[in-house]
Amino acid sequence: MNLSDKVRGTLLPEHYPIDMRILLADDHELVRDTLSAYLAAEDFAEVCHAGTLAGAMHLLSEEGPFDLVLLDYNMPGMSGLHGLAEILRAHPGVPVAILSGTAANSVAQDAVNAGAAGFLPKSMGARSLINAVRFMASGEIFVPPALMHAAAAEQNPAAAQLSRRETEVLSGLCRGMSNKEIALELDLQEVTIKLHVRTLCRKLGARNRTQAALSARDAGLF
Repeated sequence: MNLSDKVRGTLLPEHYPIDMRILLADDHELVRDTLSAYLAAEDFAEVCHAGTLAGAMHLLSEEGPFDLVLLDYNMPGMSGLHGLAEILRAHPGVPVAILSGTAANSVAQDAVNAGAAGFLPKSMGARSLINAVRFMASGEIFVPPALMHAAAAEQNPAAAQLSRRETEVLSGLCRGMSNKEIALELDLQEVTIKLHVRTLCRKLGARNRTQAALSARDAGLF
């Protein structure tokens, strides 16, 4: 099953849990501090830290439950996605997402296929990271639109005609976001989003934003 088959749901704030507990496992202190600062700024999550797979396993057993686990792909003890499988076996039902700053795009597909709740590049901006965390904690699967676009373009002619930015905007439409919300997430002007929506409707043969989102799903893009 490809990424576009697995990413579903809408991104509406009222659907998200509050006071979430997140386990952030990464062997780089700077990464832990930066990501924790992003999450703390929104004041909706308690974040616990681990620097190894063994440390993450210990916290899951002794300090759980957690609403979401963020697991570094290259952290000591991980051995690629073997660490993901180990955690999922020991703690079934806990959403676990893979973090990476260097892994190939194909790792995102492999991680989702292995049962991950998503894949997060460490280069993500604060707002995008927060939205992704909320999305996964609510039970959905998240992979950045750019990665989904690259994967879908290889398999789906409809995706090949869209630019990376158009794919990001289309992802927002499929998640039920308004133009203003998409603009905030992508750090663009709302008028720019309106232009992208108009272009998307033309390329997808849709009359409006809702039809564009439905067409994207029917085509297997999201």
